[in-house]
Amino acid sequence: MPFTRLRQFLASRGGAVSFQDFMTAALYDPAQGYYTRRIKTVGRGGDFATSATLGPWLGKAVAGWLRTLGPPRHVIEVGPGNGLLAAAVLQELGWWTRRKTCLWLVEKSPVLQAQQRERLGKYRCVKWADSVGDALRAAGGIAAIYSNELVDAFPVLLAEWRDGRWQEVWVELTGEGRLAETLRPLPEQVSSVALTQTWNPAEGQRVEVPWSYHEWLGEWSAFAEAVTMLTIDYGGSFPELYARRPAGSLRGYLRHERKQGVSLYENMGSQDLTADVCFDDLEAWGQSLGWCTLSQSSQGEFLQRFAPANQSREAEYLQRDDGAGGAFRVLVQRQGHG
Repeated sequence: MPFTRLRQFLASRGGAVSFQDFMTAALYDPAQGYYTRRIKTVGRGGDFATSATLGPWLGKAVAGWLRTLGPPRHVIEVGPGNGLLAAAVLQELGWWTRRKTCLWLVEKSPVLQAQQRERLGKYRCVKWADSVGDALRAAGGIAAIYSNELVDAFPVLLAEWRDGRWQEVWVELTGEGRLAETLRPLPEQVSSVALTQTWNPAEGQRVEVPWSYHEWLGEWSAFAEAVTMLTIDYGGSFPELYARRPAGSLRGYLRHERKQGVSLYENMGSQDLTADVCFDDLEAWGQSLGWCTLSQSSQGEFLQRFAPANQSREAEYLQRDDGAGGAFRVLVQRQGHG
């Protein structure tokens, strides 16, 4: 029977869950989640590649950015994947700076953490933490935080414009045992520029809101005495993010094959699920928690500023406006007195 894993999950949850809860289980279920158990590697041989897997160029730029901060005694990378970005950052910083720096890695996936330990075990300055809050407490609340393709890995609330209002998409088993998407009222606490700004969405327009990221940020922001945070991810600003995209940006990846529509439900726990990031939301949510925005730029501009001497085909792609340089945004925010 198709969708067997999804049917079993829905049956265990009373027959219906929000799309966000489905995505949470599909990615992070301890026994069968994609990131916790199914992912094998990141890069050309995995289900997807990141800018960090295409060479050391992004790591060189992150190291260049860290130098402008001091660099701090404590640095935290959240969601370090297979460890390639951290390795490039450490290599670029050099041995003298590594002697004075502690790099904390925060990773949920046991599979990826094992790869990180194998790749980075030789660096005595590298430590692992179960959460950003744990790492910040160890750092006395003073640190630089960076991430690459982290926000897009957070489960999203999926909203649809129907009958003149935004409603939340749920997944359920009907009385006949069929799978169906249904609509329910949005949770009152959820905010997003796409849900609150005045625009004219077509009937059936969908948007994704990674509200779980907002909740995660709020969990540890109180520990930030003086923190500067660099966030790199694919996405853009509203309303351009949803121009000519009536189904939104939600998609899956399985062995580099893109999945959309009903195929998002076919391989629960065996494929990545992701959506473009609305950077207007990241700025607004940060400000609501006391963060101030220092800058926002394209990845191309970031690389040109902090790693301008790179000359290779991969580095060119990472900088080009019609490549990753334009598809990815870089946001710098600050919390506290630092």
